[in-house]
Amino acid sequence: NEPFVIPMNGNGVCGKTTVNGKTLNENGVNRNGVHGNGVHHVNIKGALYPTKSKSRRQRWEVKPSEMANNTLNPIRAIVDGMKLTPNPDKPMIALSIGDPTVFGNLPTDGAVLQAMKDAIDSQKYNGYAPSVGYLQSRQAVANFYSCPEAPLEAEDVILTSGCSQAIDLAISVLCNPGDNILVPCPGFSLYKTLAVSMGIEVRLYNLLPEKSWEVDLQHMESLIDEKTSCLIVTNPSNPCGSVFNKKHLQEILKVASRHCVPILADEIYCNMVRCSSPSLASLSSDVPILSCGGLAKRWLVPGWRMGWILIHDRNDIFGTEIRQGLVKLSQRILGACSIVQGALERILNNTPQSFYNNTIGFLKSNSEICFSELSSVPGLNPVMPSGAMYIMVGIDMDHFPDFKNDVDFTEQLVTEQSVFCLPASAFEYPNFFRIVVTVPEEMMLEACARIREFCQSHYRPPSRDSNDLDQ
Repeated sequence: NEPFVIPMNGNGVCGKTTVNGKTLNENGVNRNGVHGNGVHHVNIKGALYPTKSKSRRQRWEVKPSEMANNTLNPIRAIVDGMKLTPNPDKPMIALSIGDPTVFGNLPTDGAVLQAMKDAIDSQKYNGYAPSVGYLQSRQAVANFYSCPEAPLEAEDVILTSGCSQAIDLAISVLCNPGDNILVPCPGFSLYKTLAVSMGIEVRLYNLLPEKSWEVDLQHMESLIDEKTSCLIVTNPSNPCGSVFNKKHLQEILKVASRHCVPILADEIYCNMVRCSSPSLASLSSDVPILSCGGLAKRWLVPGWRMGWILIHDRNDIFGTEIRQGLVKLSQRILGACSIVQGALERILNNTPQSFYNNTIGFLKSNSEICFSELSSVPGLNPVMPSGAMYIMVGIDMDHFPDFKNDVDFTEQLVTEQSVFCLPASAFEYPNFFRIVVTVPEEMMLEACARIREFCQSHYRPPSRDSNDLDQ
């Protein structure tokens, strides 16, 4: 029952160790019976325990981590604080949820469902997949998105548990605590939720509603400094529904190029557009880009949690380090659902173009209905979208003195009319609200009629005194 310690070298092989000039024997113990780390050990029934003195906790005290305390979803923070009591005489119409499946009017295509059924029936995808995804599935994504201007291979694709995890991995691999990232305002709230929890500063650059939500390039560039590690560009936009044209995307790339800042391109709504808009990567000659996407919106299956990162390196700036960093981060969890991975190649290759066209046509029609109906409502200023599935509506708060802000406005809209729109304060852009245009057409018309009635009952025209002052 003599005490013993077995040191291992990097190869897991026992050997002699020298500590402070003293050679330890093969058990890692010197002649004085002291382990190489200077800690005395005692033998208790053949086991070794260090005898370091340490204080004992006097009571239970288990606290959440700093990361948990620093994690906040602005949408949940605002919505959970609202008093939402619908009018019992009117059925609720929720225009707030960015889930195209909620009302059942936008099912995915039969080919998508069949691919999933076949993957399940094959019983080939019941086990663990590699953390970055099956090679065949990654190659299928690469083939689907590759173009001469931005070629892709399987090694350029990381499969993730939805686009949200793709964004998480991209921020995590590019940024350290104390760095800052540039985020659009208004913009998707998850960027800030993730960054702040990691100790990363979020700097908001303005989008301009009067220019169909184009980036205020001068403002964006003014925010960049030596600690800026990432520029996030969302195109098409959530919450704005805007789509940047080729010229504007090139202007964004010039800013990133001048300051050597990589781009995280959130392109989950790519191709859900009603105008031409190339991918950022296809226009970049020197700016490296991590493009995040997935099945959720274009294929109308957000619950399937299949996303991806497309690594568009330029001039080998990312090199092997960023790629290996993404691989390591993907190993924290075992990635995307293996069954969906097994179906992915057929989903991408077999979904008919008519399915995409029908979805875009429906969203276009509903957007036009919403814009037309609300444009004629005094005090409201909708901004016509060109893609995604949202429309932003401005509120002239001066004409609605009954309400303190957009949160108060939308809360009362629920109380009186049972219509719930998301206040844009959730996107750090007050005095607007966001409407999701995926609801059935008759429901969209009814919602717009109720919003009109609500505004008419609360609208106050400008007073004569204020007009005299303006003159």
